[in-house]
Amino acid sequence: MGLKIQSAKIILLVVAILFLFSGKISAQKKDSILIKKDSAKIEISGYIDAYYAHYTDSVGVGKYQKFPAASPRNDQFGLNVAMITAKYSSENVRGIVTVHYGDMPLISWSPTFNFLQEANAGIRLCKTLWLDGGYFRTHFGTEAFFPKENYTSSVSIPTFYETLYESGFRLNYNPNEKLSFFLYGVNGYSMYEDNNRKKSVGLLVTYIFSEALNIGYSGYFGDDSPDSVSQSHFRQMHNVFLNYHKKKLRFTTGIDYCHQQHSDTTGKKNATMFSVLAIIKYQLPKKISIYSRGEYFSDPQGMMSGTFVDKTGKHTGYKIWGVTLGLEYKPTDNSYIRLEGRELIADKDQEIFYWNKYYTNARTEVMINIGVSF
Repeated sequence: MGLKIQSAKIILLVVAILFLFSGKISAQKKDSILIKKDSAKIEISGYIDAYYAHYTDSVGVGKYQKFPAASPRNDQFGLNVAMITAKYSSENVRGIVTVHYGDMPLISWSPTFNFLQEANAGIRLCKTLWLDGGYFRTHFGTEAFFPKENYTSSVSIPTFYETLYESGFRLNYNPNEKLSFFLYGVNGYSMYEDNNRKKSVGLLVTYIFSEALNIGYSGYFGDDSPDSVSQSHFRQMHNVFLNYHKKKLRFTTGIDYCHQQHSDTTGKKNATMFSVLAIIKYQLPKKISIYSRGEYFSDPQGMMSGTFVDKTGKHTGYKIWGVTLGLEYKPTDNSYIRLEGRELIADKDQEIFYWNKYYTNARTEVMINIGVSF
């Protein structure tokens, strides 16, 4: 209850301050309110996503499903997220604050700053170089996290195990309109507060070939083990992705590879993780589109997913395939209704789901989502 009251107070305070100091509303933007004063502007926007979901996995009433992200409660109506963003920009200064609440933040965000999605301030150092500092959403990965930012509503297993948020400083260099570089110095992997004296490095590079095609690389490098652990657990993560959009067709694909020292099931050898996903979306007439996603996640030493004992008695991490199919209807440009189904299939010896009094290696998911941004 205290967290809910605190989040509501912060949202109201942000909105009140913006309207108090920004003068009249002089322009209206499609999905947000735009407030201008002199050469600066403040943009206020919001987003809400609600859901109903069904899973063939008996975890109990009111509990979150395994791999909880979007629409995580079984046979229940729920709220994935309600959030509001205030963005300030001028010629040489910028900043952003986003507060959020719902099942997705409660599950996945910082327990200390659970209501705070991001908050950072930036200063232009020269024409093509910015320095930003504060709390950021992740720079890493192929997919985003919230449904409105993706073709699908559900979150793939590879994305579920990637970092979602980070704190630190960021250098942003844009030599031209096509090429962008982002260099991060952060506390750690999915951390706002640090857990050791070491710092980590992140990198994001994107290149726009045309309006239809862009590619990118994101990386993470650091050791997030506590100072009490003397053995090195240096992690390097690499992600490459491609986005294609032309006429009615949209396509996204990405590959992740992770290597970490002394992190296998014995704690002595190095561990690796590999994942891949591909998403395709096609626009039909009358504001309707169909989409599909394929995903694969392999973490044999449990470096990221943790270990468990499979049917053969072996300590192992997850190896999972997944296929998603969905139908989307967009009444307006800033709203959607989605009906989506997904089948997750783990390795044959990994019976990690429970349904109809039997353990099984497969789970079926069906969800309905309705979302509006403003």
